[in-house]
Amino acid sequence: MALEEYKRKRKFEQTPEPPPKVVSKTGHRFVVQKHDATRLHYDFRLEMDGVLKSWAVPKGPSLDPGDKRLAMQVEDHPVSYFDFEGIIPENNYGAGTVMVWDVGTWQPLSPVPVNGKYVPGTEAEAAAMLAKGDLKFRLDGKKLKGDFALIKMKGRRPGSKGNEWLLIKKHDDAQVEGYDIDEYDESVLSKRSLAEIAGDSGSREWTSRPSSGRGKLKAAWLADAVAKLDKKNLAKKTTAKKKQKA
Repeated sequence: MALEEYKRKRKFEQTPEPPPKVVSKTGHRFVVQKHDATRLHYDFRLEMDGVLKSWAVPKGPSLDPGDKRLAMQVEDHPVSYFDFEGIIPENNYGAGTVMVWDVGTWQPLSPVPVNGKYVPGTEAEAAAMLAKGDLKFRLDGKKLKGDFALIKMKGRRPGSKGNEWLLIKKHDDAQVEGYDIDEYDESVLSKRSLAEIAGDSGSREWTSRPSSGRGKLKAAWLADAVAKLDKKNLAKKTTAKKKQKA
């Protein structure tokens, strides 16, 4: 069953998360949920095969093609998770605050470009691309738009579970150089910030966290990769600010 792992990890008498149920009719929606669990991250989910195919993105998605975001594939989630926003209680898997950061629709892109441009693909092509580890798609969300790719990393490093992908924005009219996801901390459903959802807006500052605040990353190679991304993004922001002042 597609949702067995989702079911195994949760105690549904203790968590407000929806129970596991595979739907017979699949749509083409996507959702990004900002999730403050052990460390802050974003959960990127695509509706496919009656479930939400899911990836945890530590740095969050970006509209800058220069950003290659680590995306760790996790267990499938039920389609009913699409609009889940709230608090997962302590002592439960994924305990913390969840915000619906973005929603919209997606469509697969054919792996074969036409006149140098990607064109809409089929369900069969989407399934084949996902299995191959190179899924191209187009998003039409409230915050995220344009063409993207999820590419599975082939190199197996020490401590790797084989679930590492890269989420990359393609070059198109929707790209934004120097994109800063921390500027957008508002739910597309409730218009609340993450702090307001947590019910603690007065005592906690929800801003971009330094690497020391991410929680300990068990795999050394992953910690190094995240640190390099932090350094790269800081350099981009500094350059962008200098250009604005010039």
